[in-house]
Amino acid sequence: GELSDVVLEEGARLQDLVDSLLLLTRLDESSGVVAREPVDLDDLVLEDARRVREIGRVAVDTTGVSPGRVAGDARMLARALRNLTNNAARHAAGRIAVSITVHGATVELCVDDDGAGIPVADRARVVERFVRLDEGRARDAGGSGLGLAIVVQIARAHDGDLRVEDSPLGGARFVLVLPVAS
Repeated sequence: GELSDVVLEEGARLQDLVDSLLLLTRLDESSGVVAREPVDLDDLVLEDARRVREIGRVAVDTTGVSPGRVAGDARMLARALRNLTNNAARHAAGRIAVSITVHGATVELCVDDDGAGIPVADRARVVERFVRLDEGRARDAGGSGLGLAIVVQIARAHDGDLRVEDSPLGGARFVLVLPVAS
């Protein structure tokens, strides 16, 4: 019944929290030593977009996806992407967009949403561990406050970074910046 649904949901949330903490610990301990396999980010993006579309809460625009190859751990990069798209979908009014652009020696993966956006004053804080901004980021919306911190750690382990900007869609834009695979 209803109670077993709640218990299952809480169990899944706890499992996700434990997985997130273990991943952060692993990233802290490895001090950025990750696999360096060629990874086609565009493949990861199109696969993840399919997943988000199936959930059916938001429209996903992938028209801005160009080929982008980096060297790294495909599973970690897929996790970073999933965290960004889940975050965008949670805060979107109805639409997110994912794009990939190569700028010289870097690949920029942008995840945009049409939600309320993130005030400039909160942008550095929003990617810290356990930080959740007040604005309607209610407890029931999921989110442990670790998702974006994990993205930052994964980015840095790949000699990259994460930027927070205004989205052309009106909400937030998260830009995962990674070195192009040599």
